Amino acid sequence: MWLILAFLSAALLGFYDSFKKKALQDNSVSTVLFLNTLFSTLIFAPFIILSYTTNVLDGSIFHVASGGWEVHKWIILKSIIVLSSWTFGYLGMKHVPLTIYGPINATRPVLVLLGAILVYGERLNVWQWIGVALAVVSFFMLSRSGKKEGINFSHNRWIWFIVIGAVLGAISGLYDKYLMNPEGLGLDRMIVQSWYNFYQMIMMGIVLALIHHTSISKDSKDTTAGTKKPTSFFRTIAADLHSHGVLTIIMISVFLSAADFVYFYALSLPGAMISIVSMVRRGSVIVSFLFGAAFFHEKNLRSKTVDLALVLLGMIFLWIGGH
Repeated sequence: MWLILAFLSAALLGFYDSFKKKALQDNSVSTVLFLNTLFSTLIFAPFIILSYTTNVLDGSIFHVASGGWEVHKWIILKSIIVLSSWTFGYLGMKHVPLTIYGPINATRPVLVLLGAILVYGERLNVWQWIGVALAVVSFFMLSRSGKKEGINFSHNRWIWFIVIGAVLGAISGLYDKYLMNPEGLGLDRMIVQSWYNFYQMIMMGIVLALIHHTSISKDSKDTTAGTKKPTSFFRTIAADLHSHGVLTIIMISVFLSAADFVYFYALSLPGAMISIVSMVRRGSVIVSFLFGAAFFHEKNLRSKTVDLALVLLGMIFLWIGGH
């Protein structure tokens, strides 16, 4: 059951990445991040309110457990890790084709695998090791495809941003198992997902407010006093948005929330292996790759398809090894 849920989460993540790329083409990273966390918080706010004030959700998969500082301090740490990963990943995605970003991000489970072996003592069989090897080879082949578009993997900072985001994402994946696995903290998955979105919204709100304050201070120095009226915080956000930006970011939040909900539920099931769940979730690259080809009209698709095929073949080997 947990493996089926991992595949469902992968499909949802593919749509999330595609809408994310579209939003980042037209808007700043800070605005997209803030509104994404805001809308995600609004999606889960009703579950928090109903769980804490009524008995309507008691016993359901949408019930949000209560907890004090001993619980929320761990969720805040997760928020910091995830938001850091998103920041680097969003910056990299904004400046790199989706058909390159997707396969690079799909190698993230290799990092999770190493951590799962070292931290949780998970062991892989021959089939699974072959899958990991194929994923590593695909990364080096992708670097050759990138050169055709003038992207040098070793000297391009946006590629490094994607890699840093992937490393932080892998750390987040390992931390998730510690948070929700009965052998770890055993936290309720809904309290983690509901509140970590809220804390990220607060953090991004502070960041955006500082950016706004810095912009206002700069404008006041560059213009004669009294000739320019400072723009309000929310008007600044609105001015930065493309005409279809809000709808696109809402879709980001919807697909991300759904993907994470299924992912957390899968990890909470007995026998779930974080290394396998993380690898399967990278199957999202299929959806995002198709979007990059069909809607963003990206180049060098033939060579990138070979790279993608290696990633998918590696996942198939991992799936066989898991059975």
